[in-house]
This record gives sequence, C-alpha cells and structure tokens, in this order.
Amino acid sequence: MAGGIRENHGDDLVENHEINVTPFIDVMLVLLIIFMVAAPLATVDINVDLPVSNATPSERPEQPVFVTVKPDLTLSIGNETLPLDSLGTALRQATNDDKGQRIFLRADKQVAYGDLMTVMNSMRDNGYLSIALVGLETGAAAPATETAGAAAPTNEAPAE
Repeated sequence: MAGGIRENHGDDLVENHEINVTPFIDVMLVLLIIFMVAAPLATVDINVDLPVSNATPSERPEQPVFVTVKPDLTLSIGNETLPLDSLGTALRQATNDDKGQRIFLRADKQVAYGDLMTVMNSMRDNGYLSIALVGLETGAAAPATETAGAAAPTNEAPAE
C-alpha cells in the first residue's frame, strides 16, 4: 500500500527529503540509446580519390634527408638504394643519429597506401617521428620520367 500514518492531524504536509531519480534514469537511458544509434552513423566509409595537396610548402633545411619509395617498392636515401630492413641504420647514418630531424618521405603514385604505411611504421619503430610527406605543388605537372640517380625536381614541396 502507498499510504502512511501521520501522528499529527494538522493541515501541514510533511516535507519529503528524498529525490525521485526515476525520471533522471529514464532520460539517461533515452540519451544512451540515441548515442548508441548515432555513433555508427558518424563513421565515414566512402572510397575517395585524394587530391593534390594545396598546403603552403614549408622551407627546406640545408641538408634535407629524403626517403624515396619507388614503384618497385625499393627504398633509397639520396642516391643509395637499400632494403626496408636496413632503413633504420641508413637513417641513423644520414641524420647523425638525430631522431628529432625531419625526414622527407616521397613515394611514387603507383605505390600502394599499405606499402607506404609499412615504410612509415618502420621509420617510427626506429624512433623517427617527424615525417613530412612530399608532394607536387598544385600548379606543377608531374615529370614524365625520372632516372634513378636524378636530383629531386624543383616543384616538389613538403606538405604538412
């Protein structure tokens, strides 16, 4: 029963000092359900062709260290070709073991994203966390062919 016995029979009502939390719990459960339904809708799963970067190029250091990933997935630092497993040793030599130095990473368009991430993960595993991706400036056209020992084209700019 929901009744109570009062000892005083006056017109004054006794104050209830208990908080009714049932409406609060109901509102919280409704909000929880709304967020549970809306969270999967917030993820984007669309195939996209990424455009050329239009970021303002940052200044090149005097002696930049370029790691190049060629279409056949060979790596090179400067003009020296090397396998992926010796990348850490070659970077330590090229940077004089300065892990804070920015490494400029450039890859051919034909290199798969997963292969590029493998190279970046190898660089991070060796302690090189400052990696700048190099791309073409927006108005520049890609060179038709490059020789293996050719210097970097002047229209490359690191995009950050």
